[in-house]
Amino acid sequence: MASPSIARTDVRLNLQGYARVALMAAVLLILIVPHLLTRWAGVRTTIPSLFLRWTARAAGIDVSVVGRPLRRNVLFVANHLSWLDILALGGAGRTAFVSKAEVADWPLIGWLADQNRTVYVARQNRHEVTQQAGALGDALARGDAVALFPEGTTGPGDALLPFRASLLAAAAPGPDALRIQPVALDYGDLAEEFAWVDPETAGDNAKRLLSRRGRARLVIRFLDPLDRAACADRKRAAAAAQAAIDRALFG
Repeated sequence: MASPSIARTDVRLNLQGYARVALMAAVLLILIVPHLLTRWAGVRTTIPSLFLRWTARAAGIDVSVVGRPLRRNVLFVANHLSWLDILALGGAGRTAFVSKAEVADWPLIGWLADQNRTVYVARQNRHEVTQQAGALGDALARGDAVALFPEGTTGPGDALLPFRASLLAAAAPGPDALRIQPVALDYGDLAEEFAWVDPETAGDNAKRLLSRRGRARLVIRFLDPLDRAACADRKRAAAAAQAAIDRALFG
């Protein structure tokens, strides 16, 4: 069932929405030249995560961080409500993401995702689970921080969807140094408003959230990494991560 906040059609950007789009475009223009220069020189920088952090602020999100994110050899496992999650978590955790393969073909969005070392997988093809796990495993083997939304889609905000364990095969048992760190994305009382659920389209969701009045606070709670014993089995790891995030969000 669609949230009451999205039970409408013909969503249009208001003046606030246009201002936020302009700010987001300005962030891109400010950072694109230094990013391209450093990439051409073969220098790896934090400019992509800086872009995500500044863009989240331009979109009206004030991010607070609780806990300490691991920086390398980590798979972040987080709940998922909105496309804004990617901006906020990518900026705070300096992380690449696992994304559905179609994103790579989206105009501009696909190019921006490439700049942040996105790992693309065909999530709907069960025959490609081994290939999916291999792509994620290669990124983790480089020591990168990678984030995964194991619900497989955006949730309703009032409860977690079941975590899918298949992609965690790349992290379980995984390299000895690899850790799995659950992350709770907490929009507080605004969770259901920010949730992107059917039948709302991507465009309507973006226009609705960018046009909302005032700013919103998102608390990113980096929880304790999972015990290594829990990471030995992907189903056990998925269940442990879901339980930790559920406790952090809903008590």
